Amino acid sequence: MDENSYKTLKSFSKVELVFKGSLFLGYGKPVKSEAEAKEFIDKIKEIHNDATHNVSAYRINIENNFAMKYDDDGEPQGSSGKPIYKVIELKNLQNTVIVVTRYFGGVKLGYGGLVKAYSDTATEVINSSGILEVFEKSYLILEFDYSEIQKIKDISKIFGKIVDENYSDIVKFKLEIKKGLEDEFTKKLINSTKNKIKIYNL
Repeated sequence: MDENSYKTLKSFSKVELVFKGSLFLGYGKPVKSEAEAKEFIDKIKEIHNDATHNVSAYRINIENNFAMKYDDDGEPQGSSGKPIYKVIELKNLQNTVIVVTRYFGGVKLGYGGLVKAYSDTATEVINSSGILEVFEKSYLILEFDYSEIQKIKDISKIFGKIVDENYSDIVKFKLEIKKGLEDEFTKKLINSTKNKIKIYNL
């Protein structure tokens, strides 16, 4: 995966698992900042303020500002928050927060049992949500003659998508493409139109 893209959760998700009578509720969400991750954790803690534990972990990377945290919330140290974080890390997710709420069912799970229960719940949250690859985008303006429309559309489909079309004395397209592909895309356009195109970066 290149530096202009990252993986995160597709959407909010909630799962329920039971281990030896203890109920584990897993919540996951894609987030845009550490503040948003903390807000989500607080919200789940508020909803389940009667729970035995609300264990959480997040991993954030916004423009190379990296933040990560995990919290056992009273479970034995290293048995819960860290396993959730490890699942996020293993799936190579960023800008992701997961909270696992536990209602104790009367049977102690032991250290290994807790690690498995929290890991499995976090994995189920990710499976339920699905993984989304997010690309950084660049925007270009293309100006060309009507005779070049089909060629330009065909090449544009390969590299990104046309977000605006303007037809007057010339054709003007606004394009959204994956960051890092600008040079390759520009060369293709110049070659196919025999340089009968103007390209501007936005």
